[in-house]
Amino acid sequence: MTAHPFTILIVDDEPHVIYVVKFKLDNAGYNVITADNGKLAYILACEHLPVLIVTDFQMPGGSGLELATRLKANPETTDIPIIMVTARGHRIAPTELTTTNIKQVMAKPFSPRELIGHIHELLQGKISDESRADAA
Repeated sequence: MTAHPFTILIVDDEPHVIYVVKFKLDNAGYNVITADNGKLAYILACEHLPVLIVTDFQMPGGSGLELATRLKANPETTDIPIIMVTARGHRIAPTELTTTNIKQVMAKPFSPRELIGHIHELLQGKISDESRADAA
C-alpha cells in the first residue's frame, strides 16, 4: 500500500472517537492531525491546510458548524471538504450545507469503515490527479 500524501484533520471532543478514526486513517496511509475543540481545529486547518476535515457537530470551543462557517469564509480554507459527524437528533439545515463546505453528514454512532469509504469517495478526484502527476 502506498502512502497518501494527504493530511486529514479529525476534530472531536471524545478521545475514543479520535483514537479509532486516527487509527483507521493511519492504516489507510493518510497523514492525520487531531483537535479536541473547534478553536484549535480552525488554527490547525489554517496552518496545515488539510485535504479533508472530519468534525463532530457539538463540542467546546465552537461547534462543527461554526468551524465549517469560519473555514468557508477564509479564502485559504474555503474549499476544504468537511464530513460532519453528529449525534442523532441534531439536524443540519440544507441552507447550512450550501453555505459551508460540508459534503457529508453522518450520525453517531457511525461505522469507521463507512467513514473511510466516504473519505475515499470525496478524495477520489484528488487521488487520481496526484497519481497522474506522479506518472508524468
